[in-house]
Amino acid sequence: MKDKAIIITGGSSGIGKALAEVFGSNGSQVMITGRNKGELNEAVSGLSKKGITVHGLQADVSVEADNKMMAEEALRLFGKIDVLINNAGIGMRALFEELDLGVIREIMNINFFGMVYATKYCMPEIIKSKGSVVGISSIAGYRGLPARTGYSASKFALNGFLEALRAEVLKDGVHVLTACPGFTATNIRKRALTKDGSVQGESPREEQAMMSAEECAAHIYKATVNRKKILVLTGQGKLTVFLNKRFPGWMDWLVYNELAKEAHAPLK
Repeated sequence: MKDKAIIITGGSSGIGKALAEVFGSNGSQVMITGRNKGELNEAVSGLSKKGITVHGLQADVSVEADNKMMAEEALRLFGKIDVLINNAGIGMRALFEELDLGVIREIMNINFFGMVYATKYCMPEIIKSKGSVVGISSIAGYRGLPARTGYSASKFALNGFLEALRAEVLKDGVHVLTACPGFTATNIRKRALTKDGSVQGESPREEQAMMSAEECAAHIYKATVNRKKILVLTGQGKLTVFLNKRFPGWMDWLVYNELAKEAHAPLK
């Protein structure tokens, strides 16, 4: 990835920031985006102190015009786009029967349409460079999770989009990677939306027991270098995908019981 031009959406924290560090430390030119200017500036400052060549751009992936601006700014800075990493995302936790439908709209606008917009405006340059489109999906894109209907739907949609796109660009030499982390220690659960759209605030899971964002990013970097098509992470994640294909009914009970153990779980 030396001298490659990389765009990472949602790069202010978590997996996105860790990806900026691993790509940058391997010689890539990196642009990260984020909605919160303060957090974005803090991330850029921290990465720069580690010797990473990084540019920050305040942008909201759910706004189509911001994605067009992002692609144009990357071209102005780098003169090319080699890799787009669609990382920006938001979670949720609430029973569907109690859920304000606006929450699902917001989830889809960020997790799915944000990826669509970013890919649309970067694709012409990625075709020129025979580069990569990377989507940070989730195990929830293979196995729907109770109390996370909107999140699961957004990740299933992302997986389908990327699978179709991968087939479309076969002859263009473009690489498409669907990366599906399992539970990873990030801020996504703290920032997850509840039934009325308010922020959850605290993670209901034991974050210290999860894969770190840095380890997750290292796997994604390696998969991008090797132009891998699918990456499923963590032993629990791989087992979930495997078992769900063979025993979907049993898995309904298993995931229900597992998520019902969470602190303040909405599952009864």
